[in-house]
Amino acid sequence: MNTPVDLKYTKDHEWIKIEGDIATIGITDFAQSELGDIVYVEVETVGEELEEQEVFGTVEAVKTVSDLFLPLSGEIIEFNEALENEPELVNSDPYEAGWMVKVKISDVSQIDDLLLSADEYKEIITT
Repeated sequence: MNTPVDLKYTKDHEWIKIEGDIATIGITDFAQSELGDIVYVEVETVGEELEEQEVFGTVEAVKTVSDLFLPLSGEIIEFNEALENEPELVNSDPYEAGWMVKVKISDVSQIDDLLLSADEYKEIITT
């Protein structure tokens, strides 16, 4: 499984790239492989302020639909519109072209308190 060391992770299998007070969020390589072929990504929360662990959208695969949980409190400022026509980008390139949302972080202290390093995340998915 690909687990880039420059990202943060959650136990719910989201990855987070922090750039200042903006977080780019998607699902991990492990998560997309467990879900199977992604056929639809729905995010209707752009412009909304959400708390950590609130549902910000859903991802639909051939065999299941899963909620997407926001790992950090903040405002959803952007949805990756490429996923509307190419949801399979989540499968083929989960860490780059397959990102899902960008969030303006409202509480930067959550970064250290809530997120896992690549090594901590690898321990979760290998046990």
